[in-house]
Amino acid sequence: LAGPARRGARRVVARRPLTVAASKGEVTLLDYGAGNVRSVRNAIMKLGFSVKDVTTADEIMAADRLIFPGVGAYGSAMDILKQRGLVDPLREYCASGKPFMGVCLGLQLLFDGSEESGGVEGLGIIPGMVRKFDAPDLIVPHIGWNTLDVKKNSGLLKDVPPGDRLYFVHSFRATPEPSNEDWILATCDYGGEFVAAVQKNEVCACQFHPEKSGARGVGIFKNFLEGNVRETADKVVKSSAVGTDVGLARRVIACLDVRSNDNGDLVVTKGDSYDVREKDEGGDVRNLGKPVELAGKYYEQGADEVAFLNITGYRDLPLTDAPMLEVLRRSSETVFVPLTVGGGIRDFTDSNGKSYTALEVASAYFSSGADKVSIGSDAVYVAEAFYESGGVKDGTTSVEQISARYGAQAVVISVDPRRVYVADPSETKNKCVATKKPGPNGEQFCWWQCTVKGGREGRDIGAYELATAMEALGAGEILLNCIDEDGQGNGFDHELVGLVSEAVSIPVIASSGAGCPKHFTDVFEATNCSAALAAGIFHRGEVAISEVKAHMKSENVPTRM
Repeated sequence: LAGPARRGARRVVARRPLTVAASKGEVTLLDYGAGNVRSVRNAIMKLGFSVKDVTTADEIMAADRLIFPGVGAYGSAMDILKQRGLVDPLREYCASGKPFMGVCLGLQLLFDGSEESGGVEGLGIIPGMVRKFDAPDLIVPHIGWNTLDVKKNSGLLKDVPPGDRLYFVHSFRATPEPSNEDWILATCDYGGEFVAAVQKNEVCACQFHPEKSGARGVGIFKNFLEGNVRETADKVVKSSAVGTDVGLARRVIACLDVRSNDNGDLVVTKGDSYDVREKDEGGDVRNLGKPVELAGKYYEQGADEVAFLNITGYRDLPLTDAPMLEVLRRSSETVFVPLTVGGGIRDFTDSNGKSYTALEVASAYFSSGADKVSIGSDAVYVAEAFYESGGVKDGTTSVEQISARYGAQAVVISVDPRRVYVADPSETKNKCVATKKPGPNGEQFCWWQCTVKGGREGRDIGAYELATAMEALGAGEILLNCIDEDGQGNGFDHELVGLVSEAVSIPVIASSGAGCPKHFTDVFEATNCSAALAAGIFHRGEVAISEVKAHMKSENVPTRM
């Protein structure tokens, strides 16, 4: 999203360091620069441990405890490990039996290899191959909160109650088989059983993200860091949960539209149909609170994710946007659920004539604490070029570059469409639907026109066409706004959400129009969307996230409580 250029200069927020008590010990962190590991670092420090970053192969073998939070694409990760001479040291470290914990890709890399990136050899510590989810009609990536089937007792998972949900985000998975049975600690079901956690003595790894799984996830790190991972022969207590209390939950996302007010302060704002200025004589940006504090509030209320959409109009490079980067850093210190950030994710040439790629802009956000980046206007231009080329991918677009480096799950496409009525579908090249909301002249058909520049400019491409192009180019999720319903409180546009969520096999987030808890339940029951997002009703205190979830659960919508 984009917005009007600011009137005043922004104030630089002084960096506030994360404070912890005296260190309980040192933890070695293998951060190879692929994605957000800041939250892992923050979880470690929150638990009272200090962090030492690996810079050489010798430092791996010297480590007393090693955490490997792999993020991104399998091939890219292995390339970096090989370039740095870390492959054999990692194998030797795991063979030594010293405490090791892999996260997400850090689990997958332990296996023999993966079909991702055209087929890549892994570390070969655990037998088996990593393959893409391939069940028919399955939404991929697997993004969200899912339940575990624990196979053996271990101190690592002792604080995760049976039936509790943890956060997953991945397109590829390993599966249990006889050759790796002795490693399997827990599995998960998504289009079939896959490996969710492994352990052999003190070598552990999990496909889910503990650092993004709230207090339960931080507790898993605590058990590992304090050495409480012993396996026992005690009988595993199985969950009695059934029905919608098992499996992938539908997500509730709190969105914070952030921009500079006329004094240069970053504030959370919300408008009607994208107009965020007050209607009084001063006309300043509507101020609904401070972003870091609100993010923390929504985390405590049970938000499944938090999204920051920076709607400040950039006159120069967003890499110099110190206040927004600081918001991410500070939020990641206390908010242990996924953070998405959008605004200015595109190629830039700054005022000095120096050029930066969208990948470099995204990298700055990832290193500051973002788990996913949201691409807005640039996605529209990319899709237009994609269709003009006859659907040829050249690997140079923002979507392709970020997806190749960080994985499809890290790329969210934010779509800002408005409804356009036509008397007959032949009047447009874009996908139309027969609408239950006739147009001003009785039109029975409509399509949704994508816009750029914060909704100020319409383009001749529909939301359907944009979404399908973005999936083809490697995006992992669609954030589907609706200018017509923005701020109206009448509910989500089911026709729009239904059209797009049926068109793609990647997750779709419904946005714009929520006015009460029932609206969330309604869109989940009426469409195939994976998540629903709201802003104003949360900021104004009209509805609490806990109320939304209570209503969803009462109507048997899979919900993380």
